[in-house]
Amino acid sequence: MISKKIMAFEIEAGKLLISSITLEDQNFKRTAVLLCEHNESGTFGLVLNRELNLTVSEVMENIEGWDAPLYLGGPVQPNTIHFLHRFGTKAGKCLEISPGIWWGGEYELVKTLLDSGIGSPDDVRFFLGYSGWGAGQLAGEITESAWIMGDISDAQLFDEPADRIWSRALKRLGGDFALLANFPENPQLN
Repeated sequence: MISKKIMAFEIEAGKLLISSITLEDQNFKRTAVLLCEHNESGTFGLVLNRELNLTVSEVMENIEGWDAPLYLGGPVQPNTIHFLHRFGTKAGKCLEISPGIWWGGEYELVKTLLDSGIGSPDDVRFFLGYSGWGAGQLAGEITESAWIMGDISDAQLFDEPADRIWSRALKRLGGDFALLANFPENPQLN
């Protein structure tokens, strides 16, 4: 049986939320969410491991022929586009939320970096929508064991397959959490 010890946590930008296997919300089941902003008003994050059946060039103008995958950042405002990258301030006004992981910037500058070969499509991920929590909501969900807090590096985000981010994040935590990484989605079918 997995122990239910309550871990001390600090909600802040750059932290990784790893959904617990008990989280039933289909928007977040077996997801890893990178927190981009947290303040007294609430929390903003992007789901890292929900690849859509769309490419960036299918939804963005002036990025023709770029077949990079597009990800579902979350259920809030799915008509907005957000991005994470490794370009730093070369992408314009952006925020480093964790070492080597930058949030936001100017699409035109990113396009120029990609077109010029200075940047690679592997250095950026685009998301439709985002994940959001009101003031105190996320802390409550963590206390109720819906989420496990972790960390992620730029290499783990940009170089590893997105569909493995959730399980690998649990394995990095070790102990009982590593066991959860291989827990079947539906134990009755095991």
